[in-house]
Amino acid sequence: MERSVDIQSYRQRLLDLERRLSGHLTRETALGREQTLDVPADAGDSSVADADASEDYAEAALDSTVLNQVRDALARIDAGTFGLCVVDGKPIEAKRLEASPWVPYCLEHQQALEGDAPPPPTL
Repeated sequence: MERSVDIQSYRQRLLDLERRLSGHLTRETALGREQTLDVPADAGDSSVADADASEDYAEAALDSTVLNQVRDALARIDAGTFGLCVVDGKPIEAKRLEASPWVPYCLEHQQALEGDAPPPPTL
């Protein structure tokens, strides 16, 4: 990877995001629990509470997924492999890293994963 990448700037962005996601995850999980613990007066209220709890838990699950990716990216910084595709070790596109600094794959390998096609072999 070209070492013109400002690793410390990415580290700070990722640490800030980790802190925000952790807080949001805690709040969404607590809201989901509140929705299920409050005993609604009737079946209609119960249905709304279930839907609200489900939405809170879905947001928490998404936050948890991104939080894990952020933590993995921080580990790659520590390992000296940040910004390199985990499949072939080639640099991840600068615009891609700028938009989502936690991504582990270059665009080629991300598209291969999304298309359920195995990534091309590396030499």
